[in-house]
Amino acid sequence: MGGTVIRPETTEDRAAIRDVVARAFFPDARVAELVDVLRAAAAPLPPLSFVAVADDRVVGHVMLTASRLDAPARLVDVYVLSPLAVHPEHQGQGIGTALVAHAIVAADESGVPLLFLEGSPRYYGARGFTTASVAGFRKPSLRIPDAAFQVVRLSSYEPWMAGTLVYSEPFWALDCVGLREQ
Repeated sequence: MGGTVIRPETTEDRAAIRDVVARAFFPDARVAELVDVLRAAAAPLPPLSFVAVADDRVVGHVMLTASRLDAPARLVDVYVLSPLAVHPEHQGQGIGTALVAHAIVAADESGVPLLFLEGSPRYYGARGFTTASVAGFRKPSLRIPDAAFQVVRLSSYEPWMAGTLVYSEPFWALDCVGLREQ
């Protein structure tokens, strides 16, 4: 990952982000569309979007967007990490790991108590995530394998914060829930 810089996305990065996401998730074009729709959607929290740049070229991207935890006491604003994408030519170089670490810090600094995702337990478990159902959370869809539903508890987390994750509308509108087996 030497020489790679992680920074917030800019408007000028958007075409390159779309390309990286499309290549990383090929042939599923919905994920690249999801990024655009999530970026523009009304939400209780602003999206946080970061790029990994190497040799003045966007080679990776991670996005955090608002969802809600339906806890017994009240709704809690949380972030969902989706998607994480690294250009296929740059995979296996630690770029994804660096983007995930950056995203966790950014989520914590934003003040949200929890960061959720759907993904490989082997990959994300080594990067700080735990199985969400074991931690007291319910997944937003039966299509998500139990092991793939994961969470990181951040510094503002409190023990009463348990319940069901409710994805934002773009995940449902584009049918991007529980699509990939882990």
